[in-house]
Amino acid sequence: MHLSESQIAGFKAEIWRFYQEQGRTFAWRNTSNPYHIVVSEIMLQQTQTYRVAPKYELFIMMFPTWQALAQASTHDVLSAWQGLGYNRRALSLHAIAKRVVSDFEGVLVNDPLVLVQFPGIGKATAASICAFAYNRPTIFIETNIRAVFIYFFFKDQAIIGDNQILPLVTQTVDQDKPRQWYYALMDYGVMLKKSSVNPSRKSSHYTKQSRFEGSDRQIRGAIIRLLTQQKWLTKEELINLLSFDNIRIAAQLDALYKEGFIDHCAADIIMLRRS
Repeated sequence: MHLSESQIAGFKAEIWRFYQEQGRTFAWRNTSNPYHIVVSEIMLQQTQTYRVAPKYELFIMMFPTWQALAQASTHDVLSAWQGLGYNRRALSLHAIAKRVVSDFEGVLVNDPLVLVQFPGIGKATAASICAFAYNRPTIFIETNIRAVFIYFFFKDQAIIGDNQILPLVTQTVDQDKPRQWYYALMDYGVMLKKSSVNPSRKSSHYTKQSRFEGSDRQIRGAIIRLLTQQKWLTKEELINLLSFDNIRIAAQLDALYKEGFIDHCAADIIMLRRS
């Protein structure tokens, strides 16, 4: 789909109008510090802003620089992460900090093609980091941006792929103020989801989040939470503290060990990985 100049102008005028009147304010929008931007982008993956906002500020206070995070223990990083879920993101953020310090002299590269090689950073996140940290007019889609473009340009279609949306993102991105433009798009998308049926349901990429209660994800989170509180536990103590099937607990302990979350020590002691 190719948009006319008048379509682009009208679309942008509406998005900017809404942003000027109802744009949201968050701490990570008041900085262009690349470290702060990366922390917020990793936290915001699969987690709503109201949950991220207080944890983001506490995390930055505990680990104010790439160097501070790189030198922190896994235990301290996961402790600071508690309440956000998807703990694998915390390990990814820790690994990103270590790589920035060891391979890039503490300076985050301004290149999506390099960033996408970092742990936990996909193409969309790499592009968004460059847009928000360096004001580059990169092209990416996330859930709220997707909703906006479906709402404005695909009202009569039932199933829309991102390959149809990306050319429109490219045609409309603000070359001078991409950082604010993407914030404006996201805020408009949030408004759409609150005021009407979520337009993203028409996306071919739309999936409902799996049930958390009773899931393996809940078991993993409970194990990590206990280990941040107790420092270490025997396997028997840990099983006794959890109200889940023993076989499922054992399976998740094995998975957490293989993924680098925990260490098995002498006398069947389990603790979060130290490095």
